Amino acid sequence: MKRLGLIAGNGRFPILFAQSAKAKGISLIAVAIENEASPEIEKYVEKLYWVGIAKMGKLIKTLKSEHIEKAVMAGGLTKSHIHSRFKHLKLRPDLRAINMWYKKLRSKHDHSILEAVANELAEDGIELVSSIDYVKNLLAEKGCLTKRKPSENETADIEFGWKIAKEIAGMEIGQCIVVKDKIVLAVEAIEGTNETIKRGGELGRGKVVVIKLSKKGQDPRFDVPTIGTETVDYLKEAGVSTLAIEAEKTLILDKEDTVKLADKYKISIIAL
Repeated sequence: MKRLGLIAGNGRFPILFAQSAKAKGISLIAVAIENEASPEIEKYVEKLYWVGIAKMGKLIKTLKSEHIEKAVMAGGLTKSHIHSRFKHLKLRPDLRAINMWYKKLRSKHDHSILEAVANELAEDGIELVSSIDYVKNLLAEKGCLTKRKPSENETADIEFGWKIAKEIAGMEIGQCIVVKDKIVLAVEAIEGTNETIKRGGELGRGKVVVIKLSKKGQDPRFDVPTIGTETVDYLKEAGVSTLAIEAEKTLILDKEDTVKLADKYKISIIAL
């Protein structure tokens, strides 16, 4: 049986990934991040270990003890846990994490941090590979996924906001913007997609368009744009009428349920 390491963060994706891997006959050794990952993941893995978010040395030592040569990252991390005041005292990083953070990071952008983690793993013979290779069935297919299609005005807002969203993603600011009448109402920053949707909806007072994209040349090993039923609930609460995502580059968790919920709320989801 093929063995694979799983570094599990928050959200549904680590669980769905583990379910898919198990169905494919892949044995998973999971290293779950404390205060982020769900204990439910234990049902679908061969072994489960827990490590703190800043315990890089322990994470690598755990994977090596299980003779893992390849690993994936699945799920997110709460950015405020990393960038909060007095973070270093709260997180109690080990020496490996301290060395990476202060001596090896090119910047504190998400991509740089994750790339540094991948490099640390590689130094110990563990290759970080893309999780998408194992769950391609979760990728958004091109076209309108819902019964409701974007209106003419919403289509114009998508065309207006698409390039802006790409630029913002490319600058590693965020993956999501909210637009109405060709005016950008909100841009994702450290608060994350759901809070950005909420803020944009409040400013636009309904009938707003959300665009969520990856940056050009996005490394598929981490930070893949993801939506799910929770996203749709936020769209409904914020009065969003259309969500535009990138085809073949966006993961849709619990795809059938997500589309059904969007149909219930009469929200358009279109993948371009």
